[in-house]
Amino acid sequence: MKPIHVLMLSLAAAAAWAQTAAPKPAPSAEPDPSTVIATFDDGKQLTYGEMKLLVASMPPQNQKAAMQDRKAFAKQFALLRKLTQMAVENGLDQQSPTKEAIELQRMQLLAGAQVNYAMDHLVKVAPEEVEKKYQATKDRYQQVQVKAIYISFSTGAAPAGGKKVLTEAAARIKAEKLLKEIRGGADFVKVVKLHSEDQSSAAKDGDFGNIRRSDKLPDAVRDAIFALKQGEVSEPVRQPNGYYLFRAEKLGVQPFEQVRDELFNEVKQERFRQWMDATQAGVKVTIAGETPAAAFPATK
Repeated sequence: MKPIHVLMLSLAAAAAWAQTAAPKPAPSAEPDPSTVIATFDDGKQLTYGEMKLLVASMPPQNQKAAMQDRKAFAKQFALLRKLTQMAVENGLDQQSPTKEAIELQRMQLLAGAQVNYAMDHLVKVAPEEVEKKYQATKDRYQQVQVKAIYISFSTGAAPAGGKKVLTEAAARIKAEKLLKEIRGGADFVKVVKLHSEDQSSAAKDGDFGNIRRSDKLPDAVRDAIFALKQGEVSEPVRQPNGYYLFRAEKLGVQPFEQVRDELFNEVKQERFRQWMDATQAGVKVTIAGETPAAAFPATK
């Protein structure tokens, strides 16, 4: 006999096979949840609503196939039901290791359901908590609209017959020369068009995007950008393959409305961790060879 979880997967497998073996029926309206899909030999009926709930517990990749061939699903489910009834009649649900496996799986399913229930019903986040979080972490949402010039260099041998590649020292000298010209009044965008080797930003007059302090950027880039005042150009910023000159176009803070959902989820996760820590702290168990306090150390 196949293990129960294998049989459940075979429900979807049968439906998937039937999909490829027979012509696909024309799409029809979804049945009413009370519509009877099948009647089993003991008189028990399976409704469309019940079938949907059963299918929802299957792996996502199998759900569509099962719903599209309800006949194949019902036949496989009938077999699963029959084998389960036979196992209970034979007392197999009370024999090891099946008994322990059933209990462990029951506990895992119920624990997962309780965690979901806690997230949906027990962990509450008030709107003012989200606003408070925004005010307390506002520096994370500082942003700078940036333009950039990129001068590349190579530490290896120059390609034969190809474009001339600058050494690191030469790239640094060029970046400093361009910076001097810009600070002397040269038009930044014109310098971008003539010299920047970052094609994606050069095509947009040097636009490098809106940079937020919490964005994943090299520290040197972040520090240089957020040290600028509006209109200022940074000193050359070295990166592994080139130097950047950054100009701060506009300084600001990302509005609360744009980050509200992100912050709500953050606060909710914090509250959930607190709930889980409190739940864990309430577990009383003594592990052989350990003191009760050491059994479940507090999480950080």
